[in-house]
Amino acid sequence: MTKKKGIHFEVSERKILLRIMDIVMVFLAIYFLNLYPKFDYIQFEMSNGIALALLAVYIIIFGTIFELYDLQKASKLDSTFRNIVITTSTVVLFYLLTPFLSPYLPEERIQIVYVYFAIIVSILLWRLFYINLIESPRFYKRVLLVGEISNIDGLVRALNTSDPNYKIVGFINSEATGTDSVKFKGLKEFQSTDFLNVIEKERISEVLVASFNSEAIIAEVYHNLMMLLERGFKIREYTQVYEELLHRVPIQFVGKDFYKYFPFSRSNENKLYIFFQRTFDVFFAVIGLAVGALILPFIILGNMFGNKGPLFYTQERIGRNGKPFQIIKLRTMIVNAEEDGVKWAKKNDKRITKFGMFLRRSRLDEVPQFYNVLKGDMSVIGPRPERPFFVNELARIIPFYETRHIIKPGLTGWAQVKTRYGSSIDDSLIKLQYDLYYIKHRSVFLDFNIAIKTLSTILYYRGQ
Repeated sequence: MTKKKGIHFEVSERKILLRIMDIVMVFLAIYFLNLYPKFDYIQFEMSNGIALALLAVYIIIFGTIFELYDLQKASKLDSTFRNIVITTSTVVLFYLLTPFLSPYLPEERIQIVYVYFAIIVSILLWRLFYINLIESPRFYKRVLLVGEISNIDGLVRALNTSDPNYKIVGFINSEATGTDSVKFKGLKEFQSTDFLNVIEKERISEVLVASFNSEAIIAEVYHNLMMLLERGFKIREYTQVYEELLHRVPIQFVGKDFYKYFPFSRSNENKLYIFFQRTFDVFFAVIGLAVGALILPFIILGNMFGNKGPLFYTQERIGRNGKPFQIIKLRTMIVNAEEDGVKWAKKNDKRITKFGMFLRRSRLDEVPQFYNVLKGDMSVIGPRPERPFFVNELARIIPFYETRHIIKPGLTGWAQVKTRYGSSIDDSLIKLQYDLYYIKHRSVFLDFNIAIKTLSTILYYRGQ
């Protein structure tokens, strides 16, 4: 068996490549504009380094906010073009609003239009190349799944939707089979006797092992896995890949050795991180309450005509270490919405008023919670606090559910920016997976990532 494998790019490599090439293409466009004698707005030279660096920073920041580096969207031309236009429009606007760092406005204002279209065209040309080459099948990571039949369906469905370049081409059953064994028809099955031949014939780049019990792996498969490992072939365990691609902890696949999967982030006990987080919380809570006070007259008017009833309401939620506290929000539902008992809030819930829907979509209903942040009941970033009724119900059904209470709940969190509003047990399981991922990988970088994605949620009006 040869070690020749297909060329592919990892998720992190593609995200870095997209960012670097966006900047390179924009700089090339600026360089070509400089070849035109009458163009003098942005000079492509070392003495203008700060202005060029500012342009690059704006492209990276606003490109992230407007999902230019979301791999799912980057693989589609329509969403890519839309995001390029929105990003470029915002970049140019902010560039014009920072005259101390960016160049002075040119006498011929048409030069600004030249820059605007140069950025759009240069990035679009690169993205067309990316979609038609990097996202083509020749660069797919071809994966062979080795595992138990009971694991395969859930893993394949989850991984197939996570990364357009991650292709599971088939599987080998790692358990002994008999005539009455359950068959899985959703993916091509290869025989264990053909293991090494399949690796070469299908140009497999990686073997993914998905087994609850390594002792149950039949000797022939185990021997081939060892042989591949000794030859330097890439073999990975399914929970590692699941976390890497989906950014959530696969608690439904965790067994009695659960402690292996929760080496929680050191940031949870890092005094410096906790100090800066609290400083960040207080700073943004003050700003948030000030902004809330400015827009309050408009919200009062909207409430009078479209919400009719009390403006605010309080509700008991579960905080850090299971301690209950009273959360304060802008009311978005009809008065006495739960007179028939506690219910999940669902998509297109009839109890939500028209003005209440606007408040939810824009996330304005969450603004009063900055008061809870200021008090210390909540943080700006963390798992969303749930009601005691739902916590008791979910904790009985979902393993490790109460683990999410080891840190303060937040106004926004990893689950809120990565998935939809939880309106069922299955949705709550997915949200918990994201919450545990945040607790496990908590860091300044992840907090910043959540803040950026929250802005995307607000700007794209995706709140629920």
